[in-house]
Amino acid sequence: MAVTGVMANLPVSDPEVAGRWYALVLGGPPAARPMDGLLEWRPVAGGGVQVWHEPARAGGSGCVLAVDDLDDLAARLTSAGVAHDGPQPGGGARLLVLADPDGNRVVLTGA
Repeated sequence: MAVTGVMANLPVSDPEVAGRWYALVLGGPPAARPMDGLLEWRPVAGGGVQVWHEPARAGGSGCVLAVDDLDDLAARLTSAGVAHDGPQPGGGARLLVLADPDGNRVVLTGA
């Protein structure tokens, strides 16, 4: 058996509000809405991000995503009004730490 893919699953209280925020962070609308309350982005083959309507668990999750241009993304998010403290060193890489509207932690790492 071999794992051939992985999806980060982030529970949220309002998928439409969260969907707008994730569209800014991930560069576009969800690739799929496979069922009510579920939005999916698939930025890489075999991997992606799911936003799932589960209010009781909203805000208690996180994920780490690697990006190719952290500075460009940080500037784009600043222009869009997404709060952050800018790229910071951490763990041998550069990190941009974000919180979605429910408080889920989204850490972006890259050059």
